Amino acid sequence: MNAASLVPVFQEHRPLLFGIAYRMLGSVTEAQDMVQEVFLRWQSQPIEEIKSPKAWLTTTVTRLCIDHLRSARVRREEYVGVWLPEPLLEAQQPPAEAPGLAESLTTAFLVLLETLSPAERAVFLLREVFEYDYDEIARITEKSEANCRQMLRRAKEHVAAGKSRFKADAARNEQLVQQFMDACRLGDTEGLLAMLSDDATLYSDGGGKVLAAVKPIFGADRVSRFLVGVMRFVAPDEEFRFAVVNSEPGLLRFHHGQLIQTTTFALADGRITAIYVVRNPDKLRHAN
Repeated sequence: MNAASLVPVFQEHRPLLFGIAYRMLGSVTEAQDMVQEVFLRWQSQPIEEIKSPKAWLTTTVTRLCIDHLRSARVRREEYVGVWLPEPLLEAQQPPAEAPGLAESLTTAFLVLLETLSPAERAVFLLREVFEYDYDEIARITEKSEANCRQMLRRAKEHVAAGKSRFKADAARNEQLVQQFMDACRLGDTEGLLAMLSDDATLYSDGGGKVLAAVKPIFGADRVSRFLVGVMRFVAPDEEFRFAVVNSEPGLLRFHHGQLIQTTTFALADGRITAIYVVRNPDKLRHAN
C-alpha cells in the first residue's frame, strides 16, 4: 500500500466507521466527528506498518468512541429532561450497510444501548451487529476474550429485557404511522387508545431548549390525552411529512421549511409501545 491509496481505502471503509460510531454514540454529528478524527490519524500513519486497514480503522474508531462516551457521561447525567439519540434520516444512513443491520439503527434499539457501559456497548455491537470474532473484539477493546464473553452475556441480558416481542413488517409500520397521524389531527383519543399498548410510554427530548415533556409519560390513557392536547398548539403553517427515520417509518414536523421535530415508534404485538419525540434543535441541525 502506498500513500496515494490511503484516501480511497479510507473511503471504502467510511460507511462501516460511521455505522459503528453512530450506534456507539447515538449522535450523527459526533459520529461524523469521530470518523473525521480517524481520517486525520489515518493520514499520518506509517504505511508500511499497516497490515490490515480495516482492522486499524475499526479499532481506532471504536476506541475513540469508548473514550468519548466516558468523557460525555457527566453531560448525559446533567442533560435536561429525557436524552434521546439524534435521528438518522434515510439519506444519511450508510449506503453500504447490509439490510439486516437496519434493526440496530432503530430509536428503540439505540435507547436500549444506553443501559450499557461504553465497553459493553462496543463488545455487543461488534459481536451481535457487525459479527466480529472474539479474538478481534478482544484486540479492539484491549480486553481478554473471557472478559469480552462475560460483557457480551451481561449486555445481551440488558438488551433482551427491553426488546420488542414482535416486529411488524414495513407496510404495517407505515400504516400504523398513518393511522397515528390521522388520529392526532382529528383529536381521536379512542382511535389512539386502540393503537397504543396499555403500558405505552412517550419520551420527548427538548434538551431544555424548547417545550417538551421533561419526564416520560406512562400509560395509554395519559399518552393519548397528551398527544391530542399538544396538537392544539400546532401552527397552521406547520407541516408533517412521512419519512424513514432510523430505518423505520416516522414523522417529520416542519415550520417555515425548518425541521423542528422527529417522531419514531417502537412496536410490539402490532401496537405502539413507545413514542420517541426529538425536539432539541441541536439534535436536528444536521438534518436541516
